Amino acid sequence: MLSDMKNNSRIQVIDEKIKALKATLITLGLLRPGSLSRQYHVCRKPGCRCQDPNKPRRHGPYYHFDYVHQGKKTTRFIRAGQLSEVRRQLLAFKQLRRLVDQWITLSLEKAERLRQATANPNL
Repeated sequence: MLSDMKNNSRIQVIDEKIKALKATLITLGLLRPGSLSRQYHVCRKPGCRCQDPNKPRRHGPYYHFDYVHQGKKTTRFIRAGQLSEVRRQLLAFKQLRRLVDQWITLSLEKAERLRQATANPNL
């Protein structure tokens, strides 16, 4: 009897945590999977600053956003003015993954507790 009450109490706690996770998911906004990299380039034009033998200065930085979606790899150039928004969307996607992992963990725990309760109804 006491273990049933503990089990039911824990299931209610799990349900509340899942409810809170769902509420947080709604607030994430736009999402971007992938990565952002800063790159510099050499143009190979004779006499260009990137070809200076003493102090070469590469062109850039250029920002590349790379991701795979539905099996297709894509690369996009990102302008400097868009960097903060793209970074925010990348962080939102990482938060989505963490929240979903937490949801799965809680769901597995709840499913196991329910399984145990139905397997041993007298405990």
